[in-house]
Order: sequence, then C-alpha cells, then structure tokens
Amino acid sequence: MRKFPKPTEQEADEGPQKVSFQIANGNTRQTCILQTALPTKAQAQKYLMANWPMIEKMARDALAAGATEDGKIRLTVGCAA
Repeated sequence: MRKFPKPTEQEADEGPQKVSFQIANGNTRQTCILQTALPTKAQAQKYLMANWPMIEKMARDALAAGATEDGKIRLTVGCAA
C-alpha cells in the first residue's frame, strides 16, 4: 500500500479537506461536497475515487431524502490517513 508524504505545514494548518463532485439528477447535475478527516486535498480526492460506489450511494440516498443544504448535498466521512 502506498504511503503518503507527511502534510506540509500549510496543509496541516488548513486541517481536514473537502472534495466537491457532481452526480447526475435527471437532466441536471447535483453538486455534492465530501468532508473528510484527511489532511491533504490529494488524499481526499484519492479517497473519493477509491470509495466511489459507497460515496455515490450515500449522495443518491441523501438526494432521495431531500437532504440538501443551500442546494448542495453535504457528506461527511471519517477516514484515517
């Protein structure tokens, strides 16, 4: 398994990272934001791609339940670096 380098001082100061993505909703696109506990944007994006089926299902379930905030679906996952 690949190990990530330690976060830079700036990344450590920024704290946990968010990643935005979109899912299809009929003829439109629905913006989603995934909040992670990971310290770098690269790690958060890699987590999103590695866990896409689960995250997409979470987003679609939230959309079906009408759980939008300011027109966006906000998801939070706890993940270890």
